[in-house]
Amino acid sequence: MKSYVLITGASQGFGKALALEFASRKMNLILLALPDSGLPQLSNFIKLNMNVDVRYLELDLSLVENCYAVKNYIRDNNLQIQYLVNNAGVLSRGFFDALEDDFVLKQIAVNITAPTLLIKLLLPNIKTIDNAAILNISSMASFFALPKKQVYGATKAYLTSFSKSLAKELKRDNISVTTICPGGLNTTTRLCYQNRILSWIPRKSVLNPEDAAKVAVNAMLKRKPLVVPGFINKLLLALDKLLPEFVKDKLSNREINKFPETNVI
Repeated sequence: MKSYVLITGASQGFGKALALEFASRKMNLILLALPDSGLPQLSNFIKLNMNVDVRYLELDLSLVENCYAVKNYIRDNNLQIQYLVNNAGVLSRGFFDALEDDFVLKQIAVNITAPTLLIKLLLPNIKTIDNAAILNISSMASFFALPKKQVYGATKAYLTSFSKSLAKELKRDNISVTTICPGGLNTTTRLCYQNRILSWIPRKSVLNPEDAAKVAVNAMLKRKPLVVPGFINKLLLALDKLLPEFVKDKLSNREINKFPETNVI
């Protein structure tokens, strides 16, 4: 029986890079992404050029019923999930008091509810195969208090903490849980521009999604619990524990003021 890698948020950016990385290792894919995001085209490209089986579902994971739709699709098609990759996420938009209520709730739904519920719903399937794994895509923002990233950082802090606890529980089932916490990624034209105007150290912390995807997949296959890709990111994490709060505030405010409030960062 074939086994599959299920990847959420797979049509663009880091999710697309992950899909291509897994496919390059001859792993079959089930790709999830929003409608009209280019998912059918990506799926057909991978299937034709990389000699793996690719299934796809276009749906909005901010809606709870769509998590159940994923479970039902896998059950009805008798598919075996070996690796579950929770990548879908809603990024930051601005200061908290300027955010629309619906946006905040959608961010929480996609970043917290969807990965939690998908793991819960798919665990019975995942438990039936040897050496299964879950890869949760968190963020460096989960470790820092950053203006304009308040909800995003909090949702990623949840995912990091949740993953650590879940890993201990699932060890008895031989299912590993890996969390990767990348910093900035050059995933869109806007983010590429924003990353270029950062000061030297934050700019050097930015990775290409293809490089981060290779690190993430290797970490998952090696069953590592937590990975921060990139030397500069590891350095920033170490410095955060050493620097006094007023210095960190000054540095973060200097970077955040470079962007208009409405930008996605």
